[in-house]
Amino acid sequence: MPGAPVTIGCAVTLSPGAAGPPDSGVIIQVPQAFATAAGLPLATSGSICQMVNSVSGAPYPLPIAPGGSTSVSLAGNGLLRVGDQIPCGPGVLLVLGPPATAFIADLGSP
Repeated sequence: MPGAPVTIGCAVTLSPGAAGPPDSGVIIQVPQAFATAAGLPLATSGSICQMVNSVSGAPYPLPIAPGGSTSVSLAGNGLLRVGDQIPCGPGVLLVLGPPATAFIADLGSP
Protein backbone atom coordinates (compact mmCIF):
# COMPACT_ATOMS: atom_id res chain seq x y z
CA MET A 1 0.00 0.00 0.00
CA PRO A 2 1.76 3.18 -1.11
CA GLY A 3 1.60 6.08 1.30
CA ALA A 4 3.36 8.72 3.35
CA PRO A 5 6.46 7.70 5.35
CA VAL A 6 6.31 7.42 9.15
CA THR A 7 8.70 8.09 12.03
CA ILE A 8 9.10 7.69 15.80
CA GLY A 9 5.73 7.89 17.57
CA CYS A 10 3.72 6.32 14.76
CA ALA A 11 0.89 4.08 16.02
CA VAL A 12 0.87 0.41 15.01
CA THR A 13 -1.30 -2.64 15.69
CA LEU A 14 -0.37 -6.32 15.65
CA SER A 15 -3.14 -8.76 14.76
CA PRO A 16 -3.36 -11.35 16.16
CA GLY A 17 -1.40 -10.14 19.15
CA ALA A 18 0.87 -12.11 21.47
CA ALA A 19 -2.13 -13.47 23.44
CA GLY A 20 -4.71 -13.53 20.63
CA PRO A 21 -6.55 -10.18 20.48
CA PRO A 22 -4.77 -7.37 18.60
CA ASP A 23 -1.97 -5.56 20.45
CA SER A 24 -1.24 -1.85 19.98
CA GLY A 25 1.98 0.11 20.17
CA VAL A 26 4.21 2.84 18.75
CA ILE A 27 7.51 2.99 16.89
CA ILE A 28 10.18 3.99 19.44
CA GLN A 29 13.51 3.43 17.68
CA VAL A 30 14.71 3.83 14.09
CA PRO A 31 18.06 2.28 13.07
CA GLN A 32 18.98 4.93 10.49
CA ALA A 33 19.39 8.67 11.04
CA PHE A 34 20.50 10.10 7.68
CA ALA A 35 17.05 10.38 6.03
CA THR A 36 14.70 12.66 7.94
CA ALA A 37 11.40 14.49 7.58
CA ALA A 38 10.63 17.49 9.79
CA GLY A 39 13.80 16.65 11.74
CA LEU A 40 12.77 13.07 12.63
CA PRO A 41 14.34 9.92 11.14
CA LEU A 42 12.17 8.02 8.66
CA ALA A 43 11.22 4.54 9.91
CA THR A 44 12.44 1.48 8.04
CA SER A 45 12.21 -2.26 8.52
CA GLY A 46 14.41 -3.06 11.51
CA SER A 47 12.79 -0.29 13.57
CA ILE A 48 11.61 -1.23 17.07
CA CYS A 49 8.02 -0.92 18.31
CA GLN A 50 6.95 -0.77 21.96
CA MET A 51 3.86 -2.96 22.05
CA VAL A 52 1.32 -3.51 24.84
CA ASN A 53 -0.26 -6.93 25.29
CA SER A 54 -4.02 -6.41 25.04
CA VAL A 55 -4.80 -9.15 27.58
CA SER A 56 -2.23 -8.63 30.35
CA GLY A 57 -1.17 -5.03 29.70
CA ALA A 58 2.48 -6.07 29.72
CA PRO A 59 4.77 -4.05 27.42
CA TYR A 60 7.14 -5.83 25.03
CA PRO A 61 9.49 -4.75 22.22
CA LEU A 62 8.80 -5.90 18.67
CA PRO A 63 11.40 -5.47 15.91
CA ILE A 64 9.79 -4.84 12.53
CA ALA A 65 10.63 -7.67 10.16
CA PRO A 66 11.84 -7.06 6.60
CA GLY A 67 9.07 -5.40 4.65
CA GLY A 68 7.76 -1.98 3.73
CA SER A 69 8.46 -0.29 0.44
CA THR A 70 10.16 -2.21 -2.34
CA SER A 71 10.91 0.93 -4.33
CA VAL A 72 12.47 3.10 -1.56
CA SER A 73 15.07 1.68 0.80
CA LEU A 74 17.35 3.36 3.31
CA ALA A 75 20.56 1.56 4.28
CA GLY A 76 19.11 -1.59 2.66
CA ASN A 77 15.86 -1.51 4.66
CA GLY A 78 12.44 -0.80 3.18
CA LEU A 79 10.80 2.54 4.05
CA LEU A 80 7.71 2.16 6.27
CA ARG A 81 4.55 3.97 5.18
CA VAL A 82 1.05 4.59 6.49
CA GLY A 83 -1.05 1.54 5.61
CA ASP A 84 1.82 -0.96 5.28
CA GLN A 85 0.98 -4.48 6.47
CA ILE A 86 4.09 -6.42 7.48
CA PRO A 87 4.22 -10.06 8.66
CA CYS A 88 5.88 -9.71 12.07
CA GLY A 89 6.11 -11.87 15.21
CA PRO A 90 2.87 -13.80 15.77
CA GLY A 91 0.78 -11.81 13.26
CA VAL A 92 0.64 -8.91 10.83
CA LEU A 93 1.79 -5.42 11.85
CA LEU A 94 -0.38 -2.58 10.47
CA VAL A 95 1.22 0.88 10.32
CA LEU A 96 -1.50 3.38 11.25
CA GLY A 97 0.15 6.82 11.37
CA PRO A 98 0.37 9.74 11.67
CA PRO A 99 2.74 10.28 8.75
CA ALA A 100 6.08 12.00 9.31
CA THR A 101 5.18 14.55 6.68
CA ALA A 102 2.29 15.19 4.32
CA PHE A 103 4.38 16.40 1.38
CA ILE A 104 6.25 13.12 0.68
CA ALA A 105 4.55 10.02 -0.68
CA ASP A 106 6.08 6.74 -1.88
CA LEU A 107 3.88 5.59 -4.74
CA GLY A 108 5.76 2.32 -5.28
CA SER A 109 4.40 -1.13 -4.58
CA PRO A 110 4.56 -2.73 -1.10
